[in-house]
Order: sequence, then structure tokens, then C-alpha cells
Amino acid sequence: MAAPREYPDEIRERATRMTVEARKDPATRAGAFKRVGEHLGIHPETLRTRVRLVQIDDGLRPGTTSSESQRLLELEKENRELRRANAILKSASAFFAAELDRPQR
Repeated sequence: MAAPREYPDEIRERATRMTVEARKDPATRAGAFKRVGEHLGIHPETLRTRVRLVQIDDGLRPGTTSSESQRLLELEKENRELRRANAILKSASAFFAAELDRPQR
């Protein structure tokens, strides 16, 4: 399995802009992803995904924006960390409670 290629930002932005412009005109709408992708060396599905994300971020299409997705990822990470810390604190409190309940010699 080949590793995914990372395209430079300026190429991605140019390809996205070219595709959006080509899709505005009904005469060039069909096959715009393939044409622009071949022209710039980007896989058409990568381009399609990129255009869809830009449309969501611009509010032209329903969905979760990039900033919302990033915020959700941060909150999920924080939630995992807090659950882990809570589990550690529960274990520690159980340990020390058992120590206090033992008879002293």
C-alpha cells in the first residue's frame, strides 16, 4: 500500500479554485475534476474531496467545517485525558482508603 501523497498548499488551492470556476460554467461542469486533476497532477478524488471541504467551510454545502472538526478532535483528546486522570485518581483513592482501613501494628 503506497503512502498518500501530500500536495503543496499552493497547488491544492490553485486546483480547488480552478475546479470551482470550471464547475460554475455548465459547459465545463462535466469532467471538471478529472480535467483539472490531470492538468495539475492531482488525483480526481483528492480534488473532489478538497472542493467539498472548501464548499462546507464556505457554507455552500451542509456539513462540519474544518474548524469545527479540529475543535471536536481537541475536545475528544481532552476528554480522553480527563477520563485517564479520573481513573488514576479513583485507583489512588481506593489504594489509600484500603491503607487507612488496615489495622495499625
